[in-house]
Amino acid sequence: MLLGRTANGLYWMNRYIERAENMARLVDAGLRMALTRTQSASEEWNSVLLSAGSDVTFSQKYSDYTAANVADFLLRDTSNPSSTMASIETARNNARMVRTALTRETWESINEAWMSLKRMLAKPIDERDLPSVLDAIKRETALIRGSFYGTMLRNEIFDFSQLGTYVERADNTARILDVKYYVLLPSISWVGSTLDNYQWESILRSVSAHRSYRWVYDADYK
Repeated sequence: MLLGRTANGLYWMNRYIERAENMARLVDAGLRMALTRTQSASEEWNSVLLSAGSDVTFSQKYSDYTAANVADFLLRDTSNPSSTMASIETARNNARMVRTALTRETWESINEAWMSLKRMLAKPIDERDLPSVLDAIKRETALIRGSFYGTMLRNEIFDFSQLGTYVERADNTARILDVKYYVLLPSISWVGSTLDNYQWESILRSVSAHRSYRWVYDADYK
């Protein structure tokens, strides 16, 4: 029987791994949607912070909604408990507490992701390097997922871990849809426009769902 402390550690370990990747995906969505603006993209970056639930804490540290500031806050800033770096560190701490419940491969992939991201995010990110940094973050979390799915026994340990992942994913998806529906589009008259379709496409790409969507719905974004 799984102890409550172990179940709690597994649940939060996986929530924070998912959150670390989600922050990178939100920044990726912001980058893509900023391309729809010919002038300031501050509204798009503000929407990213709203999706992350970090707009208030961000405004206490920064005055401008720029790619550099938002990326720094959501990816590097360990004073932001939801940042990628803070999340992967918290996930690692939880993994260390439940290490006996994990396979060697799963623990090592989490530890290596933490070391890799710590090196990569040690300095502010040049905006030109941001796409490659985001890809690297998603690659590290994919390696964790691969080792987990490939080596963990399908039992209650696996189930509690999955619960954490899917709760976090559901929360993040709901936030993204809420911001897209209520914040990004200038007015309801823009529904179905090129801008509306591009924003939906950007969101689908940011969550790696664009191709799957087109396989199921061979039509416009509705």
